[in-house]
Amino acid sequence: MLERTKPADCAGENQESDRDGSQQIVDFGSALTKTPHGSVYCLTIIGQIEGHNTAASGAKTTKYEHVLPLLAKLEESDEVDGVLFLLNTVGGDVEAGLAIAELIAGMTKPTVSIVLGGSHSIGVPLAVAARRSFAVPSAAMTIHPVRMSGTVIAAPQTYNYFQRLQDRIVAFVAGHSSISAQRFQTLMLKKDDMAADVGSVLYGEEAVQVGLIDSVGGLSDGLQCLYRQIGQRRKDGA
Repeated sequence: MLERTKPADCAGENQESDRDGSQQIVDFGSALTKTPHGSVYCLTIIGQIEGHNTAASGAKTTKYEHVLPLLAKLEESDEVDGVLFLLNTVGGDVEAGLAIAELIAGMTKPTVSIVLGGSHSIGVPLAVAARRSFAVPSAAMTIHPVRMSGTVIAAPQTYNYFQRLQDRIVAFVAGHSSISAQRFQTLMLKKDDMAADVGSVLYGEEAVQVGLIDSVGGLSDGLQCLYRQIGQRRKDGA
């Protein structure tokens, strides 16, 4: 009787696993997939990066209070061999975005990011934080100086704070990509690309040419790169 009931139990476990996977996609835009190369966790970073203040009703957001503990869990999980980040974000809260980017950059597990649609503003550090970054040819990345919304005190200390925050972003991007800090700052302050502002808009191939993104590629390219990292990590005995 035990042998006859076992398939039913397995079927129940599979159904429960499918429900858990579907709920993960609904709640976090994420999914864990087991492949012959290893288990890959796919995490989306979309819409607006929500910081200390709640975004407007109806806005698509990535909440940093959800992503930070999730990344810590993925780093420690024995069930996850690598993480694939899919980005399509307009940017958002600078400090929240930097916090997520720093945590991604600090992961020891294989990581790959793919820019789809766009990864604008603070989305740029998020795109370069993974060990290897890809962008599809149609992807767009807007680089511009730090902006703040709401009431701002017009004092030298305020402008000094903005400059120091901007320096942190420049240093992070230069430290996790092949672009130099000087080149990135030049793109940030460029006057030709935007009608009413300064900055630059780079598309997939342009982002690779300036050294911001590692390679032009899509899902299959990103996955193959992640599988190679996983294989190398296993070979090294990590």
